[in-house]
Amino acid sequence: MILSPLSQADRYVSLHPRFAAAIAFLRQDGLTDLAPGRYEIDGDQLFALITNGPGRSRGEGKLESHRAYIDIQYVAAGIDEMGWKSTPTCTQPQGEFDTAKDVVLYNDAPDAFVATGPGSFTIFFPEDAHTPLLSDGNLHKVVVKIAIG
Repeated sequence: MILSPLSQADRYVSLHPRFAAAIAFLRQDGLTDLAPGRYEIDGDQLFALITNGPGRSRGEGKLESHRAYIDIQYVAAGIDEMGWKSTPTCTQPQGEFDTAKDVVLYNDAPDAFVATGPGSFTIFFPEDAHTPLLSDGNLHKVVVKIAIG
């Protein structure tokens, strides 16, 4: 997992061939004016999901992990207190991995919480189970999904 302000994102573009395009999307003018929904950047290889609404409590949130995508989760407004736990140490899956949705949820508790404020992002790799959208206020987020392969 990586936590960084967007102003320092250039140091991470070498980690994946699609990271430069993902960061460029997050830096575009008018990003916060885009309506909630899915935005294609490069088809299913690289796309963004925008949400704007109330956060969840820690008790309502569930750890999740992915296999086919890396998440860059950018907080445009609010504070997201994302939970984190190493995926290999998660022992309580709620069910089988859903290949179509690229997700599995866990009943495990996060090992740590990371308060991510406006203008900052996290990068979650498949080995990073995470609980997003934890806030007692409103959150405006952009999650860029980057295909691993």
